[in-house]
Amino acid sequence: MSKTGINKTILITAAVMGLIAVLLGAFGAHGLKKIVDTESVNSFTTGVRYQMYHAIVCLILGNLSVLSEAVKKRIFYLFVGGTFLFSGSIYLLTIDEALGISLSSIGFITPLGGLLLILGWLFCIISFVKIK
Repeated sequence: MSKTGINKTILITAAVMGLIAVLLGAFGAHGLKKIVDTESVNSFTTGVRYQMYHAIVCLILGNLSVLSEAVKKRIFYLFVGGTFLFSGSIYLLTIDEALGISLSSIGFITPLGGLLLILGWLFCIISFVKIK
């Protein structure tokens, strides 16, 4: 994939992540309150917030010219994978009571997603320190 190609992929993915975060945020603010307790709504909001943070960071990443294509890909994949696991598992764990099923067995996925996000930020720091 060319440098323009990876940047385009990062930017499109970031925009989709942002769009989904806004849609889920609206659902959490309006529809979710009717079917789950306040603590669950707060957890859901945390997932939305982290998804939006990383959507914005990916928008920036796709426009950075100081990082190589390989570094951008690594950071991008860590952020997208981490967001999917972290926020996605929070969304599922929040609505499981409303669906009438127990998804508590997937609770271990949330910290794995958090670890991927942390690694993404660590690679950002290392990459920025290496800039000459």
